[in-house]
Amino acid sequence: MSTDEDLFTDPPTTADGVIEAVAEAPIDAVRLQFTDILGTVKNVTIPPDQIKKAFEEGIYFDGSSIEGFVRIQESDMRLEPDPSTFAVLPWRKSDDGTHAVRLICDVIDTTTGKPFEGDPRYVLKRVLDRAREMGYEFNAGPEPEFFAFATDEGTATLEPHDTGGYFDLGPKDLATDLRRDVIFNLEEMGFDVEASHHEVAEGQHEIDFKYDDGLTTADNVATFRAVVRATAAEHGLHATFMPKPVAGINGSGMHTHLSLFTSEGDPAFYDGDDEFDLSETGKQFLAGVLEHAPAITAVANPTVNSYKRLVPGYEAPVYVAWSDVNRSALVRKPAARTPAASRIELRSPDPTANPYLALAAILRAGLDGIERDLEAPAPVRENIYEFDEDKREAYGIDTLPGSLGEALDALEADDVVLDALGDHVAEKFLEAKRQEFAEYRTSVSEWEHDRYLETF
Repeated sequence: MSTDEDLFTDPPTTADGVIEAVAEAPIDAVRLQFTDILGTVKNVTIPPDQIKKAFEEGIYFDGSSIEGFVRIQESDMRLEPDPSTFAVLPWRKSDDGTHAVRLICDVIDTTTGKPFEGDPRYVLKRVLDRAREMGYEFNAGPEPEFFAFATDEGTATLEPHDTGGYFDLGPKDLATDLRRDVIFNLEEMGFDVEASHHEVAEGQHEIDFKYDDGLTTADNVATFRAVVRATAAEHGLHATFMPKPVAGINGSGMHTHLSLFTSEGDPAFYDGDDEFDLSETGKQFLAGVLEHAPAITAVANPTVNSYKRLVPGYEAPVYVAWSDVNRSALVRKPAARTPAASRIELRSPDPTANPYLALAAILRAGLDGIERDLEAPAPVRENIYEFDEDKREAYGIDTLPGSLGEALDALEADDVVLDALGDHVAEKFLEAKRQEFAEYRTSVSEWEHDRYLETF
């Protein structure tokens, strides 16, 4: 019989195991989780006695109400739970000792019985399949940052909850308890947390968890954001993954480490005879990421606010180059202690990205570099932030798009990244983001009032 402790220490990973655990353990609700095209986590809650039906028949829902899914006349969708994603929600324990559990689902198109092309999880699965056909397994390790702000009667403010800075200790860092509780909750949900620390800005934090295969990593990013926000709320705080909530200070990024392994389990990015310990495959992958970086930016930095972070002066990467020794380039080649740790780090993504779409776009770009035998440019080992425009031009260094509108233009012109997203997601994503950018362009900000209202 499954016990309360078993749910955390030995969670089931098969459909039969989940059905048995839900029947026998103190569980009062099952949340079926999925993600819309914009990366917002959605869920449908079912009572425990419906879990067998969920696995055998799926759970139907109205897709027309989900951003970017289907039209009203095509609204029926079906959720199919992935039993390997079973996890208890640690912060959700009732007074009677019962728990709620979570299962991440794939979305099925009921008209065809096949995976729904608008399901971001399916988008990533499709690109992962392409990598496997080429003989590779894809791993990723994100480093998501976030801010924690005070609340005023439950409403979020922009007041940082502490005055700490990079790697500070208490009393400046007041979030030790918050980060500790986030880590406890993550670990109870199966995460392997590697490190946590206060980031550069006041109220800003980073918690890093171990890399994993691409699909698990995307699932983990979606889960991580939910855990952080729920845990912060328990502390009376509001956690936000908004890239640049406060002007004049560092924004929040999600540096993402990337690697390929062969089907035999060998690290495909490692070459001990190379100056940078980077194989030809690794350099081709890197070249693909650099070539498609403008289009990737639309997916990995998908909000108007993302481009308030991607500006020179706040350690955010805006220059399309790579390096092994400095962080001013878009891609960094970190030192690797072992061949298996050989990887590249893409520093532009931010935590508002839909993790499934972002990883799909990045992976597809890298695979394109391998397929076309692209040659990586020479690394730039100087501080690009100190270059003037003429020197950047002499080095052949381009700049990432400066706005969401520019990034969307780049995406529309990039057949490789569009192919990664698929026709349905590409169309709906561009439609939603074009509307967002149009609304932003026609809005009038407080800065404009302060600057112009009494001057003109």
